[in-house]
Amino acid sequence: MIRKCLFPAAGYGTRFLPATKAMPKEMLPIVNKPLIQYAVEEARDAGLQHMAIVTGRGKRALEDHFDISYELEHQIRGTEKEKFLAGTRELIETCTFAYTRQVEMKGLGHAILSGRPLIGDEPFAVVLADDLCLNLQGDGVLAQMIKLYKKFRCSIVAIQEVPRDQTHKYGVIAGELISDGIYRVNSMVEKPAPEDAPSNLAIIGRYILTPDIFDLIADTQPGKGGEIQITDALMKQAQNGCVLAYKFEGLRFDCGGAEGYIDATNFCYEQLYLKGL
Repeated sequence: MIRKCLFPAAGYGTRFLPATKAMPKEMLPIVNKPLIQYAVEEARDAGLQHMAIVTGRGKRALEDHFDISYELEHQIRGTEKEKFLAGTRELIETCTFAYTRQVEMKGLGHAILSGRPLIGDEPFAVVLADDLCLNLQGDGVLAQMIKLYKKFRCSIVAIQEVPRDQTHKYGVIAGELISDGIYRVNSMVEKPAPEDAPSNLAIIGRYILTPDIFDLIADTQPGKGGEIQITDALMKQAQNGCVLAYKFEGLRFDCGGAEGYIDATNFCYEQLYLKGL
């Protein structure tokens, strides 16, 4: 039912300057693998094969990463280093990759709308690569959400509890608890001050969206920060039907900033790299 995953990857990565001045933030390595590869692997493991990436100026490295490097592969062929490209090669061979550009940075809603030609009229997933999500005990976050979609057939956002003093960094929901960890959304606010937040349930970078979201985004006026916010479009969708919020199983690291990035690197080094996973 869901075949495609959209990766908004046109942002400047300003929280990680100067590292991101000439390198896409999605190419920042967690140990020896870039963030975008973790994201694509999560989508592939959830059963998705068509990867749609919204890029921007200076993001050519994303396309090059999911392509064959004949010179490099020739140089390491037959050596022990060849194994390090096995995972990337598998993605290239089992997934399709399509790219489009977000010409102006007008917010996440606009980035998702920019990917409409790659998605078409079908439900799809959205993954923000700088939100690294890992679940070593079972299904990845996206796989968990797709199982929910098969049951409810509506848009779903991933959420986690955050300290009240951090609500200004996120879209925040409030809703009716309808099952363990599942809420029917009735309110959604983009980056509210702690005193204005409807809850401490923050949206993180995983979404399942139904195709009507594109028209809703197109009719959405710029909101917080002069950007077109996906939360505003989702709130319209919630008023007309159903949007669910899901408190996922697993860990999430905010790799758009130094603290979360270092935590993710330490965790992946100890739990994945040293164990050969």
